[in-house]
Amino acid sequence: MATFQIDSLYLNEIKELILKEDKKSLKRKLKSIHYADLAEIIESISINHATYLIKLLGSEKTADALADVDPDIREGILDQLSAKEIADEVLELDTDDAADIILELPEERKEKVMSQINDDEHLSDIRDLLRYDENTAGGLMAKELVKVQEDLSVLKCLNEMRAQAENVTRVHSIYVVDEKNRLKGRLSLKDLITANSRAIVKDIYIPKVDYVTVNQQSEEVAKIMSKYDLEAIPVINNEKELLGRITIDDIVDVIKEEAEKDYQLAAGISADVEADDKIFDLVKARLPWLFLGLLGGLGSVFILQDFESIMEEPRLRNLFFYTPLIAAMAGNVGVQSSAIIVQGIANDVLKGSLFNRLFKEIGLSLINGLSLALVILIFGQLVNQSFLVSVTIAGSMMLVIVVSALVGTFIPIILDKQGIDPAIATGPFITTANDIFGIFLFFYVAKIVLSF
Repeated sequence: MATFQIDSLYLNEIKELILKEDKKSLKRKLKSIHYADLAEIIESISINHATYLIKLLGSEKTADALADVDPDIREGILDQLSAKEIADEVLELDTDDAADIILELPEERKEKVMSQINDDEHLSDIRDLLRYDENTAGGLMAKELVKVQEDLSVLKCLNEMRAQAENVTRVHSIYVVDEKNRLKGRLSLKDLITANSRAIVKDIYIPKVDYVTVNQQSEEVAKIMSKYDLEAIPVINNEKELLGRITIDDIVDVIKEEAEKDYQLAAGISADVEADDKIFDLVKARLPWLFLGLLGGLGSVFILQDFESIMEEPRLRNLFFYTPLIAAMAGNVGVQSSAIIVQGIANDVLKGSLFNRLFKEIGLSLINGLSLALVILIFGQLVNQSFLVSVTIAGSMMLVIVVSALVGTFIPIILDKQGIDPAIATGPFITTANDIFGIFLFFYVAKIVLSF
């Protein structure tokens, strides 16, 4: 299928038709559009125009698109819809998406909307999902799935599957349960359709099945599904009762949100914010890290003041000109090391002992430091700089690179062991720490070697 491109010309046509209230043309133009493309259109027009489209096209067409749009935009649209109109949208959605939309509503509107949902089973499932923390498997799962009891014949099993599949958008797996709804395994479609119609399910099902418990964290669920390359995974409680399933599209959203959060932490933003958020929210997210950077800068000032005697000796004055270089190298090496470790922690591939990692990091930083030190020595010769000064700068930089690499390696590991998101260590925190370490080590080594 060719990718459908929504360009400015197409959007302008949609806007003109909305302004003209040409309902017939709008319905015809949007008749066969995919819900993801409709969501993109909704995000690209005003809230009022988006609400007009939602009401015009009807919940059967717009429900999935509404669930797919940015939460802030969706909030504006929901504010302009009645409780009955929201309930109609919710009825068309799988229970996980339906619960997410209900969860976003103000408390006084939640019950009004749920009172308008005339499907008792759907409503009961939504209420059940709302009990779980949104960052757990229970908060991610949908109730829609296909399950059969182990004591059914293959023929009855097929009939049961047909009945259940009507309410399931996509059948990833067929789960097998006992009379108490406890998960026993899964059915292979190949085994099912090739089996004798009088065969019993418990004789052909596969007992090995991956699952998660309802209170497991969403990040842990994402790791499990990624590791075992799963399109869906069942969710059980402590009694191993089958409660629902989590599909890959929900996990992609988790991975995306986690990546965005880590990226913002690495950039020195302490809260989940976007470019169009309120100024106060943006300030609150950024200012703490800028304050940390300010403290680090002031720390560097005090360190430099302790070595101000260098300025009184012409032969050593050049050392001050290398301060930005040393600070930059310290920060860059620290960020590189921490980024690799944080990635390893996130992907759960950080294996081996700390001693081996220490040895490897020292070896790597020595090779990098030696290569860069040779460049400094060559540069010193080209600018007729004192060889002793060049050696001092090169040696100091090697030491700074080694120390910064170790700091960048072990700070994320320590943070992770303390239950703190290690992504913090790839941002201003590590850069500021290494700037201070780097400048101090540079001048301290210079003081020892050059005797000032």
